[in-house]
Amino acid sequence: MAVRDLSVLLGVILIVIMLIIPLPTAMLDFLIIINISLALVIILVAMNTKEPLQFSIFPTLLLLVTLFRLGLNVSTTRSILGEANAGNVIDTFGNFVVGGNALVGFVVFLILIVIQFLVITKGAERVSEVGARFTLDAMPGKQMSIDADLNAGMISDAEAKARREKIEKEADFYGSMDGASKFVKGDAIAGIVIVIINLLFGLIIGMSQMGMDLSTAAGTYTLLTVGDGLVSQIPALLISTATGIVVTRAASEGNLGHDITKQLLAYPKMLYIAGGTIFLLGVITPISPLFTIPISLALLFGGYFLSKNEKDDHLNEEQPEEEEQPDDMKSPESVVSLLQIDPIEFEFGYGLIPLADANQGGDLLDRVVMIRRQMALELGMIVPVIRIRDNIQLQPNEYTIKIKGNEIARGELLLDHYMAMSPGVDDESIVGVDTIEPAFGLPALWIGEDMKEQAELSGYTVVDPPSVVSTHLTEVIKRHAHELLGRQETKQLVDHLKETYPALVEEVTPNTLSTGEIQRVLTNLLKENISIRNLPIIFETLADYGHMTKDMDLVTEYVRQALSRQISKQMTTPGEPMYVITLSGSVEKKVADSVQQTEHGNFVSMDPNDSQRILESAAGETDRLSQMGQVPVILCSPAVRMYVRQLLERYLPHVPILSYNELEADIEVQSVGVVNVE
Repeated sequence: MAVRDLSVLLGVILIVIMLIIPLPTAMLDFLIIINISLALVIILVAMNTKEPLQFSIFPTLLLLVTLFRLGLNVSTTRSILGEANAGNVIDTFGNFVVGGNALVGFVVFLILIVIQFLVITKGAERVSEVGARFTLDAMPGKQMSIDADLNAGMISDAEAKARREKIEKEADFYGSMDGASKFVKGDAIAGIVIVIINLLFGLIIGMSQMGMDLSTAAGTYTLLTVGDGLVSQIPALLISTATGIVVTRAASEGNLGHDITKQLLAYPKMLYIAGGTIFLLGVITPISPLFTIPISLALLFGGYFLSKNEKDDHLNEEQPEEEEQPDDMKSPESVVSLLQIDPIEFEFGYGLIPLADANQGGDLLDRVVMIRRQMALELGMIVPVIRIRDNIQLQPNEYTIKIKGNEIARGELLLDHYMAMSPGVDDESIVGVDTIEPAFGLPALWIGEDMKEQAELSGYTVVDPPSVVSTHLTEVIKRHAHELLGRQETKQLVDHLKETYPALVEEVTPNTLSTGEIQRVLTNLLKENISIRNLPIIFETLADYGHMTKDMDLVTEYVRQALSRQISKQMTTPGEPMYVITLSGSVEKKVADSVQQTEHGNFVSMDPNDSQRILESAAGETDRLSQMGQVPVILCSPAVRMYVRQLLERYLPHVPILSYNELEADIEVQSVGVVNVE
C-alpha cells in the first residue's frame, strides 16, 4: 500500500484515539499546529483552483478535518478540566494573543463565532443548497445538448462521454457540498457548547477538587478556555472561508488571485476616481492627511500604470500580422490551421486575376453570391462559402474547382475571347480556337470580338468567359451537392425548419432518426438531383416511415413518392408529353430476383453477363433518345426503382430513373424505348 494511503488511514485512526485515550500536552501542541497548517493549506488550494471539480475531494476532506478538530477539542477539554493545563500552544493563545485579559479574549472568541456561524457558514450553506438544486435541474438540458452536438458530428464519442462524466461529477459534488456544509455549521455550534462546558465545569472542578478560590479558578479556566476556543476557531474560520470559496467559484481561466486582480483592476479610470475621493476625505474632513494622501497617491499611480500598460497592449495588437508570423510559425499549435480543408475551392492562374478583381471590372465574386442563391432556390441547400484564390502553379489561363481538397474539374479561358457553341450545323465562316465547353463537354470555339455578331446570326450560343466559369461552377456544385451536405449542414437545415415547424421536427429527431440518418435521406435525393427545399413534406414522410425501418434507402423511396408533384414538374416540359424508356417485364423480374437482403440494407447481386446486357441496352436506348433531342428518362415499377438505380448509376449517372408512383396522374407519358435483354 502506498505511503499516501497509509497516512490517511493512520490519520483517521488517530482521530479515534484522541476521542478515547488521553494525550500528553506535547502531543496536543503538535496536533494543534498540524490543524492550523492543514487549514492554511486547504484555503490556499481552494483559492488556486480554476473550477470546483478540481477540488472534488473537498466535501469528504471537510468531514475529516471537522472530525479531527472536534477530536482535538475533546482532548484539550480533558486536559483543561483534568489537569488545568492544555499545553504550550493553548496557553500562548490565552496569554500572549489576548494579552492575558480573559474578558477581551472571550469577546474576540464570540466575534469569531458570530463571523463564522452567521456570515460565512450560513452563506456557504445557502450557496451549496442552491448550487445543488440548479445543477440537478440543469442536467437534462445539458445531456440533451451533448446528444445534439454528438448527432451533429461536432464532438466525438469520447468527448461526449467525458462531458457526461463531468456533468455527473458536478451534480455529485454540489450534492455532497450541500450536506458537507452542515458539518461546518455543526462545528460552530459544537465550539460554543464546548466553551460553555469548559467555563462552567472548570469553575466547579477548580473550586471543589483542586482547592482554588473563585477568582483563581475563574482566571485560570477562562484563559485556558478562551485559548482553546481561539486555537480551534481560527482553523475552523479558515475552513469555512475555503468552503465559501469553493462553492462560489465559477469555472475560469485562472486562479482566484489572478481573477480578482484581473477583473478588479480592469478599469484604470475607476482607480483615479477612488484616489481622488480618498484625497478629498483627507482635505475636507478631520481625518489626518498622513493616512489618506499615501493611499490616494498609490491609487492614482496604480491607475496611471494600468492605463499605460493598456495602451501598450493595444498598440501591440495593432501591429501587422506579418511581424508576428515568425513567432507564430514557431509555435507547435500553428500546424493546426493547416488541417483546415475548404468545402469548395476555385483556383485560377495569374492570367485570370481580372475575373476576380473588382478594380479591373471583374464580377466573379458577385456571380458566386448569385450561384449560392440559385442553389438555395433550386436544390434547397446552403452551399458553403466558396474559397477563391490564385495559384501560380496553374497555367496563366487555367482554373480548377476542388471539392473538399480534391480536384473535380479543370478548365481554360481566353479573357479577350467569347465561347461560341454550334447549334448543330457548323458555319464554316466562323473560325476560332477549338475548345470544349467545360460544364457539359460540348465542342466549342473561342472567337474574337469581330466574330461575335456573325456567330450569333448563325445561331451559335455565344457566352463571355465569366459566364463560362459561373456555369461550370454551378454544374459542378449540382453534381456534387450530396458531398457538400454534411451533418453540420443538415443540422442547420433542421434548426431552420424547427423555427416554423417545431412539433414536426421534434417528432422526427432525435428520438426517431438521428441527424446522420436524416442526412443520408437528403444526400440520396441530392445525388439524383432532387431538390430538398420542400423540407416540411420530407419530414412528414420521415415521421410516418422513420420508425418502421432503419434502411434509409427504402425511406428515401417513400420520400420520393411524397415529392411526386415536384418530380413530375421537374421532369416535364409544359404542353409536351414525357418521353420515357421503360423496362421489360423480364428485366424487372431479373432485377427483383437479384436483390439480396442483409442487416445493413438491400443490394443487387446479379450475374455479370445479365447486368452487362441490361447496361448496354439502357445505354443504347438513352443515346438514341438523346440524338432525337429528348431528355432520356427511365421509368420502372416502384419495387425495383432503387435497385435499377444501383445497377446503372455508375455508367449512366445523369439519367433520371423514376417509378410510376413518382408521376402525377395528369402527366402524359409516351414510351419511346424498352430496355430488354432477350
